[in-house]
Amino acid sequence: MADLVQSYLDRIVAEHAATAEGALADYIPELAGVDPRGFGLSLSSGDGYVYETGDADIEFTIQSVSKPFTYALALDQIGEAAVDARIGVEPSGEAFNEISVDDVTKVPKNPMINAGAIAAVSLIPGASPDARFALIRDFYSACAGRQLPLDEAVYRSEKATGSRNRAIAYMLDSFDVLDGDPDEILDVYYRQCSLRVTSTDLARMGATLARAGVNPFTGRRVTNAAVVRRTLSVMLTCGMYDAAGDWVSAVGMPAKSGVGGGIVAVLPGQLGIGVYSPLLDAKGNSVRGVAVCRSLSAQLGLHFLSVPLQARSTLRASYDVRDGVRVYEIHGDLLFAGAEQVLRMARQQSGEFSAAILDVSRVDDINGAARTMLAGLGAMLQAAGKRGFLVDPDGAVVSPGSPAQAVTFTTVDDAVAAAEAWLFGR
Repeated sequence: MADLVQSYLDRIVAEHAATAEGALADYIPELAGVDPRGFGLSLSSGDGYVYETGDADIEFTIQSVSKPFTYALALDQIGEAAVDARIGVEPSGEAFNEISVDDVTKVPKNPMINAGAIAAVSLIPGASPDARFALIRDFYSACAGRQLPLDEAVYRSEKATGSRNRAIAYMLDSFDVLDGDPDEILDVYYRQCSLRVTSTDLARMGATLARAGVNPFTGRRVTNAAVVRRTLSVMLTCGMYDAAGDWVSAVGMPAKSGVGGGIVAVLPGQLGIGVYSPLLDAKGNSVRGVAVCRSLSAQLGLHFLSVPLQARSTLRASYDVRDGVRVYEIHGDLLFAGAEQVLRMARQQSGEFSAAILDVSRVDDINGAARTMLAGLGAMLQAAGKRGFLVDPDGAVVSPGSPAQAVTFTTVDDAVAAAEAWLFGR
């Protein structure tokens, strides 16, 4: 049954695979040599289950996708008031590497641009640059569920060509924003940007934020809900730089991009998404990554303004009416994440029944992605030698007049009778 979700992701990646627009981040020499064809997508559900398609196992450097996680770590370690004194939370309307601070406060405008990210590094406690970096690396790794490696070649390349970041750091130092030596802070910043991740790592890091600081893969609490709420708020308004407004309206998920080609996106309470494609637009965002996130949001109904509806969607009950026949009752509003959980539960429990009855009579609203996935459940069960029966009196999943109308039932009792007849005939 998970194939129904997998097919969605495979199709979305295939839709954008031929896109060749954009350019590599050649201002970092080591990044100019990566394969421009790399293209991976991963999605982690809120309970840690991961779907992957394309080049999901390719490692690339995290670059600016690191920024919200260092910001979260600073909030976790020294508190919101101390962080707010050094870093603002307003969109900058400028390029990510602009040499500027807020005209009034003289601090970086937000932690998602380079100035704010460098200031965030300086707020991480540590007796030495190595100690600071170790704390940052451990935090990222806890979010990803594995120890993230450092790309020494990219680190050296960034350090050798980072004149603009040095200008930013010394400007910040002149305004007493930095806690520590500018060159030592920059060294840690270059190292954090040079940690290697996959799209699956990013999906799991996003899912950790979606779960309010608990990594659903490991079960470990990495940070607290208040830290995550502030971090996601800033990601939503500032994470895609000066394309943030278009992103919020079209995609509607807190997100962060990086010039290594990665994007992490978060649907709070539900899932994390990781995309990799290194060809960038003029604003430093992955061209195919942005397009994929747009498609995911539109086709799967992932805009954050849909979250209140999805929060009411639930599996109302699951029970056996006789040996080999199981009923799944759904109620509320059903979007992609809820349908995925129902299908995956049916797959995981498929060894316990021969016939499954899906009762959607109490569903209030359902979007296209969830409808298609649930409508495909019967075919998936039949391919496994089982049979599915749908209780859908109002045509929520199968509309009146559809060729599949004959396989639906108006009551659970009618579906149970049909399931028993099928079992007897088999």
